Amino acid sequence: MTKVIVASTPLHGHVAPMLTIAQGLVRRGHDVRFLTGTGYADRVRAVGATFVPLTGQADYDDRTLDARFPGRAAAQGPGRLIFDIKHTFGDAIPDQFAALRSLLAEFPATAVVNDLLFFGALPLSGTPRRERPTTVTMGISPVPVDSVDTAPFGFGVPPLPGAEGRARDEAMYAQARQVFADAEGHVGKVLAGLGVVLTRSLFTESAAAADHLLQLTVPGFEYPRSDAPASLRFVGALPPEPGTYAELPEWWDDLARVTGPVITVTQGTVDNADFSPLLLPTLRALAGRDVTVVAATARPDGPEAVRAALGELPANVFLGGYIPFDRLLPLSDVLVTNGGYGGVHTALRHGVPLVVAGTTEDKPEVAARVEWSGAGVNLRSDAPGEETLRAAVETVLNEPNFRDQARALQEEMAAYDPIAAIAEVVEQS
Repeated sequence: MTKVIVASTPLHGHVAPMLTIAQGLVRRGHDVRFLTGTGYADRVRAVGATFVPLTGQADYDDRTLDARFPGRAAAQGPGRLIFDIKHTFGDAIPDQFAALRSLLAEFPATAVVNDLLFFGALPLSGTPRRERPTTVTMGISPVPVDSVDTAPFGFGVPPLPGAEGRARDEAMYAQARQVFADAEGHVGKVLAGLGVVLTRSLFTESAAAADHLLQLTVPGFEYPRSDAPASLRFVGALPPEPGTYAELPEWWDDLARVTGPVITVTQGTVDNADFSPLLLPTLRALAGRDVTVVAATARPDGPEAVRAALGELPANVFLGGYIPFDRLLPLSDVLVTNGGYGGVHTALRHGVPLVVAGTTEDKPEVAARVEWSGAGVNLRSDAPGEETLRAAVETVLNEPNFRDQARALQEEMAAYDPIAAIAEVVEQS
């Protein structure tokens, strides 16, 4: 039995993949302590791991982020990413690191597995190797490492080969240093107080400082880098999140009998308080079309409460709350999404092409990779209009290359066993 600490920032998109990893390690007989926010205690225990709470600035609830962090709601586009780097992630570092040290003192783990934005693991990775456990960073979002072959992370710009691309990227890196100077300076001061001096960009440092960077995707969905860190290894897309096999909606059998195209639309599990940016325009755009639309709201208040908020729905819409995507996507022909990394990979694991509309957090980078890989359309907007959405869905439905590329990625992913790969690293620590 190996003692393992799994550490995650308390955001659903971060905790969900780390829960899958923890469950896989527990099933292999390992003793797993899961360090995250208090709001996830029950879900941690449900996968068989021992819950350990974060405290102070590190403990927050992703359902109330805007209230917890005044000014966040007003920040849009790159501004939201900058705000989150400074406050959501950066200000949590001292309490994250303190929690790690305290836990290691009583639970001498041989490996610490953390999500990419759990920056509190950086001081641990900077400790001499003989004095610490193996550190493993999980790539739960697109690879953010600076490279001569890519534009800087955060701008959502695919690679451009040749001299033209190198010149463009150099100019963009100069711009990025200006755009992110305040955020990098803020977090740099926080880390300096813990003995960590940033010699690279924050994202590059976070990704490359650990002994292992295990990326939860396949090479076909990530930009090639001739100067990638030696620690980087692709391990494939994760299986479904534990506990997602909720009760199926009452209309499920009717959906299974549908013969025409099925379009699923979602705003994910966090950005779903207001459906006006994507879900509602999609329903209106496809109303009266010869398609069936599944609106997966993922709201905890249930579909009936959502129905009251949405008003009268088009006749071709099935409305649901939490719907297991591993059951729904095999019945779908297109996924319209705001671009969460996990949801996009679930679609690709089932060979479903995408229409992506997202410009906050890491979503521009996810959308850019969907476009670059040929698996879907990138709308480059948080709130696309109905005509734009209708045209994008019809394009993905009618041009077979999108489904062909999605199925090619599906085949590539099928060759990987991510849990086995992660367990191998942990067991050799």
